[in-house]
Amino acid sequence: MPRRPLHVTDAAQDPLRAALRGLRWRLEIPEHFPPTAQAEADSAALAPRIPTPTGDVATAHSLADATDLPLFTLGPPGAPDLDRALFLARRPAGRGFRLHYAVADVASFVTPGGALDAEAHHRVTTLHFPDERVPLHPYALSERAAGLLPDEDRPAVLWQLDLDADGALHTASVRRARVRSRARLDHPAVQRILDDGTAEEPLTLLRETGLLREARERARGGASLYVPEARLTAHDGHYALTYRAPLPVERFAAQLDRLIGVAAADLMLAAGTGILRTLPTAPHGAVARLRHTADALGVDWPHHTSYAALVRGLDPHRASHAAFLQECATVLRGGDYLAFDGRPPPPTAAVHAAVALPYAHATAPLSRLVDRYTSELCLAASAGIAPPPWARSVLTGLPATMALGTRRADDAERECVALAAAALLRDRIGETFDAVVTETAPDTAPAPDPDASAGATVHLRSPAVSGHLTVPPDAPAPRPGDALRVRLTAAEPGTDPVRFTPA
Repeated sequence: MPRRPLHVTDAAQDPLRAALRGLRWRLEIPEHFPPTAQAEADSAALAPRIPTPTGDVATAHSLADATDLPLFTLGPPGAPDLDRALFLARRPAGRGFRLHYAVADVASFVTPGGALDAEAHHRVTTLHFPDERVPLHPYALSERAAGLLPDEDRPAVLWQLDLDADGALHTASVRRARVRSRARLDHPAVQRILDDGTAEEPLTLLRETGLLREARERARGGASLYVPEARLTAHDGHYALTYRAPLPVERFAAQLDRLIGVAAADLMLAAGTGILRTLPTAPHGAVARLRHTADALGVDWPHHTSYAALVRGLDPHRASHAAFLQECATVLRGGDYLAFDGRPPPPTAAVHAAVALPYAHATAPLSRLVDRYTSELCLAASAGIAPPPWARSVLTGLPATMALGTRRADDAERECVALAAAALLRDRIGETFDAVVTETAPDTAPAPDPDASAGATVHLRSPAVSGHLTVPPDAPAPRPGDALRVRLTAAEPGTDPVRFTPA
C-alpha cells in the first residue's frame, strides 16, 4: 500500500481522472503484460512448480499437507491480492500464543530467468493510483491461482511463531506447505464483531496479541504510523476531501505482519545471508518541516514531545490530525534494502527506525518483488541449508532494483497528491487562504518564474493541501514557519500545479 493512501471517486471524463490517466502515460506505466510473460503466468496458474532444496521442482500435491489449519485472510473489503492468511491459538498451559501465518508462494509460479520473472524485476512493486492499481503480477496469478482464496488449496510459505504471554517472540520456523483458507474476512466486519463481543477466539487473540505487540513497540521506542486514507469525491465538477481513519483491527493485523518481518530478519541474520529493509532516523530538516506543517494544520506539538509520542497521541478521526498523519508519511524517506551473503551486517547498519528492530519485507510477495526472495532465504535458513542459487545470485543487485521501483512508486504518489490538490482548488482561483511556510528552496517551483526572487512551499489549514508560493523580487524572502495569507493563482489537475502569491 502507498504511504499516503488516496482514493478518488468521480466519472471517467472528470478532470482528475483524466489527469491520472495522463500521469500514467507520462510515467510510462505499462497497461498490459508482455505476451510472453502473460503466457507464462497463464501456464503456471494451471500447474505451479514447487521449488525443492535440491533445485528440482515438484507438484503442489507433493507438499506437506497443512489444510487442517483453519486459516483466514483479512484485509480491506474487496482486496484483490490475498497475500497472507493466519490463524491464532493459545499455547498449552498458558504459555502464550501460537501464530500460523501463510504467505503466498509466488516462487512456485515464477520461473527464475523467464519472461515473467524479468517483467517482475522491471515492475518491482504494484503501483497504487487513486483510481486504479497497476499490478506486479498478471491477474491470473495475483487475483487467482497464487492468491490464498477461500476454499482453495494453495502452495504457501507457512510460518509458525510462538509468542510468550507478554507478546515476545519465542521461536519461529517456516516451511512450504499446502494450505486452505477457510474464510475471506474484511476489516469492518471483524471490527464489528470484536466490538459487539461475538468474535471467536482467533479474532479476539488477534486483538490481544496486537495490543501486546504495540506495547512492546512503544517500550523499545518504535513508532508505527497508521495513515488515514484521503478520499476525494466529485459532485457537479467540484471535489470534496474527507478521511477514513484506520480501524483498530487494521493496527492489530499490521503488528502481526510486522512480527513476521522481524522473525524473517532474525532468521536471515542468524544464517548470514539475507536482505533487510532499513530506515534511518528522520533527519532534523524533515522533522522541522513537519513541525511547520503541524502549525499550519493547528496540531499541537509541544517541543518536549518526540515524533513517536506525538503520532501515538493523534486522533485520526479529526480531520486536522488525519491530514497531519498523511504528512507524517513524508518523513519516512531514506528507506533502503541491505543485502548480505556470508556475514551478517553490523547492528548499526541493520536498523529500521520505525520498527526499532532489524526488519525484512516478507508478507506481500504478490505486490512486492523482494518478498519472494525473502521467503526463499528464510525457508533455507529455517531448514539449515544453503539458499538456492537462483535466489542467492540476485542478492547483490536486488537493493538497487528495489530502490528503482521504490523511487518510481514515490514519484507516482507525489504526483498523485499534487493532482489531488489541484482538483480540490481548481474552482477557487483568486481566493485567499491562511498558510504556513513549510520549506524554502530555489527548486521548489514546478516552473521557475524568472521575475520571482524567492520561492517556498506553503501548507494551507483548509483544505489541507500544499503548493508553491511565488514571491515578487521586491518582497521579503519567506522563512520556514512564517504564517501568512496567500492568494491562489493556479490549480488545474494535469495542466497547472497549485501556486500561490502573497495576498
